[in-house]
Amino acid sequence: MNKTIKKVAVLGSGVMGSRIACHFANIGVQVLLLDIVPFELSEDEQKKGLTKESPLVRNRIVNSSLQSTLKSKPSPIYEIGLASRITTGNFDDDLPKIKDYDWIIEVVVERLDIKQQLYEKVEKYRKRGTLITSNTSGIPMHMMCEGRSEDFQENFAGTHFFNPPRYLRLLEIIPGPKTKPEIIDFLMKYGDLYLGKETVLCKDTPAFIANRIGVYAIISAMHTIEKMGMGVSEVDKLTGTVIGRAKSATFRTMDVVGLDTTVNVANNLYKALPHDESRDVFKLPKIVEVLYNNKWFGDKTGQGYFKMIRHKDGRKELKEIDFETFEYKNVEKPKFKALEASKEIEDLKKRIKFLVNFDDKAGEFYKTTFYDLFRYCSFRIPEISDELYRIDQAVCAGFGWEYGPFENWDILGLRETIMEMNSMGMKPADWVQEMLDNGNDTFYKVEGGKRLYYDIPSKSYKEIPGIEEFIILDTLNAAGKKIWGNPGASVYDLGDDVIGLEFHSKMNTMGQEVVEGINTAITMAEKSYKGLVIGNEGGNFSAGANLAMLFMFAGDQDFDEINLMIAQFQNTMMRARYSSIPVVVAPHNMALGGGCELSLHADHIQAHAELYMGLVEVGVGLIPAGGGTKEMTRRFANSVVSGDVELNRLQESFLNIAMAKVSTSAMEAKGLGYLQAKDGITMNKKRQISEAKEKVLELANEGYTQPIQQTNIQVLGKQSLALFDAGITGMSYGAYISEHDAKIARKLAWVMSGGDLSSPTMVSEQYLLDLEREAFLSLTGEKKTLERIHSILFKGKPLRN
Repeated sequence: MNKTIKKVAVLGSGVMGSRIACHFANIGVQVLLLDIVPFELSEDEQKKGLTKESPLVRNRIVNSSLQSTLKSKPSPIYEIGLASRITTGNFDDDLPKIKDYDWIIEVVVERLDIKQQLYEKVEKYRKRGTLITSNTSGIPMHMMCEGRSEDFQENFAGTHFFNPPRYLRLLEIIPGPKTKPEIIDFLMKYGDLYLGKETVLCKDTPAFIANRIGVYAIISAMHTIEKMGMGVSEVDKLTGTVIGRAKSATFRTMDVVGLDTTVNVANNLYKALPHDESRDVFKLPKIVEVLYNNKWFGDKTGQGYFKMIRHKDGRKELKEIDFETFEYKNVEKPKFKALEASKEIEDLKKRIKFLVNFDDKAGEFYKTTFYDLFRYCSFRIPEISDELYRIDQAVCAGFGWEYGPFENWDILGLRETIMEMNSMGMKPADWVQEMLDNGNDTFYKVEGGKRLYYDIPSKSYKEIPGIEEFIILDTLNAAGKKIWGNPGASVYDLGDDVIGLEFHSKMNTMGQEVVEGINTAITMAEKSYKGLVIGNEGGNFSAGANLAMLFMFAGDQDFDEINLMIAQFQNTMMRARYSSIPVVVAPHNMALGGGCELSLHADHIQAHAELYMGLVEVGVGLIPAGGGTKEMTRRFANSVVSGDVELNRLQESFLNIAMAKVSTSAMEAKGLGYLQAKDGITMNKKRQISEAKEKVLELANEGYTQPIQQTNIQVLGKQSLALFDAGITGMSYGAYISEHDAKIARKLAWVMSGGDLSSPTMVSEQYLLDLEREAFLSLTGEKKTLERIHSILFKGKPLRN
């Protein structure tokens, strides 16, 4: 189906509507955002003498909603300038405009009668063939499109975004009874390619897939928590990143989302599922019901499972609910033997198996909640999905889980887990035992480099559709495509004469093993391949250099060793730039310090849209010395054109480093100069390495030639030093920066000015590298720098001294 989306109309500007509008603006689409006309004038409008006919009044609801959304954090928009792509209006005056729009998305209140009334008006203005979808979280499709025209029904479907739509990857696609198959195919592809979503095809069943399973998991866990007498902090300690779930874990997530939202879904599911064998689980346990009845919904009401107390002296104190008294108490710091024993287990799959099988209260909680969820999911096939992989995809993308229920079941071992489940009275659906009896003991497996899932109707394994264009490093590893490795890095054959380097050190920090990996991968590529991709599937691309080794050398005042270490790192970065093959770096999420510097030296950056990139070394009392300071100076010099105010432009680059500015998106990274116009942005993280590989092939096939180091970089010497010094002195006198901040800033200014040269001078890259290395080395001898590094390493937080 050949359909182009240039303009989208979003009907409803509430929390979801305005955020969906922002995300379409993020990808370059023109958006019309509409809502109702207010029923009455506000007090402020009356004072101004406005009438109900005033455009300011008529568009008050939509404009207020959009402005509130744009101020919210985390931001729903890549950069504030993109909001200009959104035009606002109201249903009474502006609904006729939808005739010129390619896609109409309804996001009004979850009431069937209101949706149907709006659709009746939409039918008057909508062009035949125009796509129309609803963002409902549970109202059946067949009920919403009742009484509508044949063309409306054929082009109608559910598109259920999860909140916040910029950040949560799930987009559930729900066909109506008459939706044309090509419409569903288009939505699945568009959501993946352009919106960066995990598009999951759902049946028109209550709460679809993610909420049906996710809310069951939450309420079921609440019953277990109540029975075991567990507390808020205990549960959140067990249910966060330690088992591959969201950092906000269970109760913090419920406070952020709003307890009312979860409860409303649970209540609706109880009513809508008379034949669900576990229907009674959706009845609220006391630890949910009491808070719900008190309207303690979480952040939106100022208290929920947690409450922030603000004292008169400005102090903030976080409290948690006591499930015995339902009063707030001090936040506890629980300790579990299982968690203490698992601290050194970096591999998440191994850690999950270790924790579930540990013999303590934590292990009991994990067993009960994991096994009950496994059982429930097994009975939902084929009710909510014919294929088990869709359940895993939906739950992971919608709730931020690393592994879905069936993936976790595989991790624990299917055969042994079923035996334990049966002994605990949690027998799964018959098809699971039948699958085992037929000699199939995993839900997923890798064969021939492809990831397969167990297909229940055919009793065989099939390839997961829709991922043919993805390069998944875990799958390559399982398929034996790893061709080199050390404890911190691995090299994979990506096919088509391209290799890929993956980091897997802690936080993907760049220590000796990663540096060895970069050099080895470049050597291998120069000898036998067309090029190299550097990327990974970790939570972050790289949190920067490994500070532990530096801290040890600096503490021993072993400056010769530090000098060698920095020189080696600089040489590695320069090798990435000046190798004989194209090097494409694929950063995502955090790309800080050394991770940023490596990206800056790539032939091309293929960034994920969610990119938090920056040179943050000043936070630990240093300046970027892996070529970062040199590179930003070089980029400034190369970008200056006739008529530019050079000092102002240089100052922008200086402040980015001196203030440790980190981009909040790949789009903003372009504005900060970390990404260049030639660099690419990938919306769907799962496509990033594949698209980086395509760029390597493109560069190679165009006849890539090894570049030559630049020797004509203009630096401004004393001219810029004087400007920087004046600014630093002013900031010091105003007490905006500390004495040590000023010292770091002057070192940075020295490098970016090329020293105290008497006039603008052309210098080489190596000249600037030597300056930044010398400045870095001198700062490692400062006591206050060591204090900053110590605070980051041992307390996990920056120190301003």
